[in-house]
Amino acid sequence: MTQTPSACRTCAPSPLRSRPSAPALVFLATLVAALSGCAALISAEPGLPSTPVPATWSTLSGAALPGQAPTVLAQWWQRFNDPQLTTLVTQALQANTDVRSAQATLQQARALRDVKAAGLLPNVGASASAQRSKSGGNDASNSFATGFDASWEPDIFGGNRSGLNATEADTQAAVANLANIEVSMAAEVAVTYIELRGLQGRLAIARGNLASQTETLQITGWRGQAGLVSSLDVEQAIASSEQTRAQIPTLETSLAQSLNSLAVLTGQAPGALQASLGPAAPVPQASADLALAIPAETLRQRPDVQAAERRISAALSRVAQADAARYPSFSLSGSLGLRALTLGALTNGASVARSLLASVSVPLFDGGAARAQVRAQEAALEGARINYQATVLTALKDVEDALVSLQGNRERLARLQAASQAAANAELMARQRYNSGLIDFRTVLDAQRTLLSTQDSVESTRASVSADLVRLYKALGGGWTPADTSTASATR
Repeated sequence: MTQTPSACRTCAPSPLRSRPSAPALVFLATLVAALSGCAALISAEPGLPSTPVPATWSTLSGAALPGQAPTVLAQWWQRFNDPQLTTLVTQALQANTDVRSAQATLQQARALRDVKAAGLLPNVGASASAQRSKSGGNDASNSFATGFDASWEPDIFGGNRSGLNATEADTQAAVANLANIEVSMAAEVAVTYIELRGLQGRLAIARGNLASQTETLQITGWRGQAGLVSSLDVEQAIASSEQTRAQIPTLETSLAQSLNSLAVLTGQAPGALQASLGPAAPVPQASADLALAIPAETLRQRPDVQAAERRISAALSRVAQADAARYPSFSLSGSLGLRALTLGALTNGASVARSLLASVSVPLFDGGAARAQVRAQEAALEGARINYQATVLTALKDVEDALVSLQGNRERLARLQAASQAAANAELMARQRYNSGLIDFRTVLDAQRTLLSTQDSVESTRASVSADLVRLYKALGGGWTPADTSTASATR
């Protein structure tokens, strides 16, 4: 505040006549300059809160070597070399209801930004009227008028400009939010598709083991009829095959639910993908040559982090807008037109009517509402800053969790594959020896149960490795960059 109290007392309404004199205009300009010095406008710099960001990832298996560029993740789903997966992701990005809703939200944000931008410009309108009136015993009279009206509110203290900045930041946040939904949608489609293929593999394994156990049951039944084995062996064989048979409906149910989920994710009715995805196919596998960007670079690639940053900018602009509302507002308006009693007289020079009005409005007492509004916006700003910190920390956690899970499941898959091979050999030898009468049925039963368990775990873990890769791609930003308006822009 640089003005003395006496200078600020000039902040009073001062309507001017239709033809203001030069001293009046000079006085108004001086008043505007004086009041602009009274305003304590807030900086528009976002001032992002400090958040601890590590220099490297704790799991260095995927870290880029010095001088090595990070892997480009645009359209990462193509790294799985599965045309059906690519088709499903592309269709989901075009037809999914969540994506379309986010697109509508973005259109709304852009329209609101245009509304705010228009508020900085003068309003100009045209009008025309015709009137016939009569009073008492007097003759009726006519009146005709036409002209232009204009009004403008100079944004002396930047309130309107701050409102525009807030809506512009909201628009940028809507762009980032659309990208975040697209990234999440592509990942959800990929994970569901991988689960579907994993369930198909597990179902084939269960049916294969059931066929083997049914064959063993027949042999055990014949041996029981011949008195070579007891009825206990027969009952155990029946129980083992029925337990395996009971797993099949559960897997079929999960399989049908995955198909329905994929249909809905791609904007189709449940059951629409039965024909195209019903036949079994292997779990898609992506190459392991993935070089990660450093954590700071990864955060810049995350659309949710960018959206949180834009919300801080919007909240900061709204603080400035609320602060500007505590100071006087100014308006200029004028009209130029023709007014006469007859239509023919409208063309005469004497029918020209013009006016000009300048006014100022000063808030004197509002019970502290304006200052309370500033405090409310400052609290909203603090909330946006805290949300940004939470988003950054969550982003770092997502990447670390995906890396740890991927590394653990890869090691587990290698061990399970070795165990599955050994279990298959053991089951084959056990059946051969049982058929020769060298061992009892309990050994065969244990070998078959172990084989089914290890094979099912191998297929489940193979799907988990692919799903972990998808989650890692999503955690790294899904190939989106701040310059993009859509992760799928290259496919449309």
